[in-house]
Formats: sequence, C-alpha cells, structure tokens
Amino acid sequence: MGPVTPKARNIEITAESLREDLARLEVQKQALERELSAVTAHLDSVQRALSALQALMPMAASSSAAPVPVGVRATAEPAPADTTEDADTSREKPDHAEAEADGEPKYGKLTEQILKYFAEAADTDVRARDVAAALGRDTDSGSINAVRSTLDRLVGTSRIRRVGRGLYRAAKP
Repeated sequence: MGPVTPKARNIEITAESLREDLARLEVQKQALERELSAVTAHLDSVQRALSALQALMPMAASSSAAPVPVGVRATAEPAPADTTEDADTSREKPDHAEAEADGEPKYGKLTEQILKYFAEAADTDVRARDVAAALGRDTDSGSINAVRSTLDRLVGTSRIRRVGRGLYRAAKP
C-alpha cells in the first residue's frame, strides 16, 4: 500500500468528524425524545386538571355550560384555589385540624422543600437545576421542570426573587 494522499487524508478526517457528529446527535435526539415525553405527559395532566376545574366552575346562565365528567361532583360555587400547593401533593390535602393546630399554613411538599432550601441558601443566586439537584429531583427533565414551575409560582407570590435569566434568590424579609 502506498502513501496516503492529502486528498484521501482529508476524506478520512471528514468521515471521522461526521461519525463524531452522528454519535453526538444521536445522544441529543434521545435526550430530546425523553424531554418531549415528559412535556407530553405534563401537557396531558394539565389538560385533565383544566377539564376537571372547568367542570367545577359555576353553571353559566346559558345552557352551554360544559358537561360534568362522570365521577366529578358539580357544585354551586368553585372551590377556593390554593396556589401554594404543588402538583405532587394536589391529590393529598393536609389535615386541616393539624394545619390549624400548628398555626402555620401547610404547603405542598415540594414547595416546603424549596422554601427550606432558600432559607439555607440566603443571599446566593441559584439555578433551578441546582435546586432540583439539592432536593434529589434532578433525575429527569420532568422533575426539573416541576421544580422550575414551583420556583416560578413562588416568584409570582413574592416568596423568592428572580435575579436573572434562570437565577433565583431568597426574597428579602
């Protein structure tokens, strides 16, 4: 076999570069498919929750009100919304006698964990992914997105502050 020509060497280099790109793109494709799956699951749960809430809304004066799904009881007035409760614990309500006995409001488990984390973090800027990792909720994009959603809700209620794109800090008392 004779010496490799510069043209052949360039082809080998290009082929190797393309193989590396292919491997990187396959890994990226798998990660995006997992994230899409998590987003799709979250979308489905949000749609189900919205449908359930719409069924609980008071009947409009017209007869065009949405039908009540089987198993959902219609009420004359909507139940008060608890905006501090996270999706992980929305099906399990705390015992109101216990909440009143403590004298402190009860929040969802994730919300309480995040507030505790920020109480310890004090004046440190942190990313949602870092909060998720500290809470052991960084196993998949769905868990990290749950933390992001809770952080955004806490920003909306002024419990924590957004100090930059994707950066959060404990709210000053």
